[in-house]
Amino acid sequence: MANHKSALKRHRQSLKRNLRNRMTKTRIKNTVKAVRDAIEANDAPKAQEALQAATSILDKAGRKNVMHPRTAARRISRLQQAVNKIEA
Repeated sequence: MANHKSALKRHRQSLKRNLRNRMTKTRIKNTVKAVRDAIEANDAPKAQEALQAATSILDKAGRKNVMHPRTAARRISRLQQAVNKIEA
């Protein structure tokens, strides 16, 4: 464990960030899963609604550096392509 005041503060900050990042990653997994479930069920309106929620969460994760911005963009793009395929 750290002994310096600044190191103790950095440790507290890292614990907070770790918790926040874990929560965000869990939300990402759940929303992406909802989109994929709707796609498998061929439910286009539900898939579109779930995609909108997933896009918002993925974009925010990219902006907050929970994941790389291009990774978030790639995931959004692939989900959008899958939803477009069932709508066609």
